[in-house]
Amino acid sequence: MPDFVLFEDLLGGTRFGANHGGGHFLDTTAKGGVYPVAPNFALSSKVATPHHVRSFAFPMAQWQSVLDEAIYGSFSFDGLDIFRAPHATPTIRSALRKLWSLSADEGAPSRLLARAAGCEILAELCRSAGSPLVPARGGLAPWAERRCLELLRARLSEDISLDELAAEARLSPFHFARMFKQSVGVPPRVYLTRLRMERACELLAQTDLPVTEIAQEVGYSSNQVLARVFIKHQRMTPSDYRRGVRDPVRPKISHRARSALEGRQ
Repeated sequence: MPDFVLFEDLLGGTRFGANHGGGHFLDTTAKGGVYPVAPNFALSSKVATPHHVRSFAFPMAQWQSVLDEAIYGSFSFDGLDIFRAPHATPTIRSALRKLWSLSADEGAPSRLLARAAGCEILAELCRSAGSPLVPARGGLAPWAERRCLELLRARLSEDISLDELAAEARLSPFHFARMFKQSVGVPPRVYLTRLRMERACELLAQTDLPVTEIAQEVGYSSNQVLARVFIKHQRMTPSDYRRGVRDPVRPKISHRARSALEGRQ
């Protein structure tokens, strides 16, 4: 298939032989091992024991231009020695772990989350494979930063994409993601979650809207999704927060929220 794919082993201890685009190799997987598969290559794999993997795919029709912008010139996977063994730096592992965690909280990853994670992973792959990245050119221009933050607030309930934000700043998605973090201090997806939490708290405190409507207002598909994200960031459920700000004498956290928090530890 035309995609560049990363397969992550979730169990470890699996003995297998494979060809992922760099020649045949034998290996025993480690838990969390990440195996790249070359685009436009019919991979083969013989696995001796049950295993569990998950994958993250980059359709090259959508990502080739991002890769070309990330380095000096036209990017090619040909000649990269990354397809014969696990290949994952701590940065790649961290990006994948955050992606799966956020997906577990929010369901299908948003376009902003998926694209931003992809930019981070591909940039690290380029760097670790020896392809020099184009240096970051500093943060966003003041007008671009202001316009992008305004757009995020105005479209809080929508699945806004990294490409749309980059277009507002007149930058490529790859360069925009790096420059946004330099200017604001956090990646776009983190800033968007902060905005959603601030707006959810405001609506819970100042309105009588049902939690389901508040979830939709701030861009989450259901009240269950909002509750998971809210507990993670506010350490209590939306209902507990509403009761707490309106009646400070009441307990600030319910047994349900406490159980959810303990389950994450």
